[in-house]
Amino acid sequence: MDLDLGGKVAYISGGSKGIGKAIARELALEGVDIALVARTQEPLDKAADELRSLTGQKIITAVADAGKTETVDQAVDAIVTEFGTIDILVNCAAQVGGANAVNLAETVDEEILEDFNVKFLGYLRTTRAIAPVMQKQGWGRVINIGGLAARSSGALSGGARNVAVVHMTKTLADELGPAGITVNAIHPALTKTERVEENIKARAEKLGKTVAEVEKDMSRNNAIRRIVDAQEIAYVTTFLASPKAGSITGDVIAASGGSGRSVYY
Repeated sequence: MDLDLGGKVAYISGGSKGIGKAIARELALEGVDIALVARTQEPLDKAADELRSLTGQKIITAVADAGKTETVDQAVDAIVTEFGTIDILVNCAAQVGGANAVNLAETVDEEILEDFNVKFLGYLRTTRAIAPVMQKQGWGRVINIGGLAARSSGALSGGARNVAVVHMTKTLADELGPAGITVNAIHPALTKTERVEENIKARAEKLGKTVAEVEKDMSRNNAIRRIVDAQEIAYVTTFLASPKAGSITGDVIAASGGSGRSVYY
């Protein structure tokens, strides 16, 4: 299927590694020029060099902290100046795992506030900065990377921040839809990224098991009995970013390998 993405421009926060980088790769392979955005220049440069070599697309970088409005606004201005537009926004910048408290006694107000500031407010402030560009051209795609913790108890901040992302997704979809802009969210669960692969290897060494055995143990609660790869999240994102997905907005897709037993309808 031709996704009609050639010539589009994507802004990808959290784009230097993990799911964000995988999404950048897949979009670039479809002919999209990419602006990779993250907090640190060195991994951005490394990712950009790799993606240029692999895809032949124009890949630029911008340093921004999703938790700080001024840096986000500066990055957006620089990218629009360079490309002339932004067609696709992928919000993927977040603290991995979020605040660690799982019970009331362990909660730390500042940790939870920072968690929401980076993910929920970070997604909101980035969309706010880019939406006028999309509204002016009458077309756009916003994809928010959430997390399946939204559907389970246990992670006080990690779950709540993703619930907030879902509410924002539908609210912005309603507001921006008349301008030709769709807004959707994707909920990954455990996903194989560079960081997760390192953790699996370390766990295998500690337990005296093979990597395959550890992966099997970690995926026993999903339907496909394997860990979803970041590239698979990228496939879903790329479709949602395309003109072919124009009928889908304000919704959430769980790309989790069928984790959990609950039914959502």
